Amino acid sequence: MSVHISAKKGEIAKVVLQPGDPLRAKYIAENFLENARLVSQTRGILYYTGTYKGKEISVGASGMGFPSIGIYSFELYTEYEVDTIIRIGTCGGYSSDVKLFDILNVENAASESTYAKYAWGFEEEIFSHQGNIFDVINETAEELGLKARATNIHSSDIFYRKDPATPAIATKYNCLAVEMEAFGLFANAKHLGKNAATILTVSDIIPTQEFISADEREKALKPMIELALEAALKVI
Repeated sequence: MSVHISAKKGEIAKVVLQPGDPLRAKYIAENFLENARLVSQTRGILYYTGTYKGKEISVGASGMGFPSIGIYSFELYTEYEVDTIIRIGTCGGYSSDVKLFDILNVENAASESTYAKYAWGFEEEIFSHQGNIFDVINETAEELGLKARATNIHSSDIFYRKDPATPAIATKYNCLAVEMEAFGLFANAKHLGKNAATILTVSDIIPTQEFISADEREKALKPMIELALEAALKVI
């Protein structure tokens, strides 16, 4: 048991899929895992452990933003001896270079955030995925006939902005999309010597205001979820 996760030692698998939304974690557990059991619900952040094709996998939420994923990923890595976290989420495209429903395998996450600096003393404003899970995801996507585009993304502290223009850091690093967690996850994993990846589905295109409707989301996210699960099997 950790400060923010009430699972007992041994109740969290070595590989964790980490969506932002607790209800998405619940959906994945109920629809993709066998014998899934709820192992933590502290603060309404749900964690489940079950099996996928005979191998134990956990799925649990990170919440939104670096402070939240920073807490949950750190406790998973240190208190539960998790080896690999695969963040699965949605992102907004900065231009028509990406399309709705595209799957992105994040190569690097750039951010203006001071999270990594003040948590671990890292001065970098861009972090790569950690470990070999990024390559495993690429290989698995090819086997499944899915296109998972390797790209840089912008991880932002800010959801609403006064200035609608693409932020300078996103332009600097050719970031095709924006989300709010990968940079924090990668920084934690780098500090701890753990494995971390982020797979995203493009849910909206910011300049054109296109978006995936609520009714379409479950179907839209299924390929990303299955890709993460299949990749997880190879690192367990």
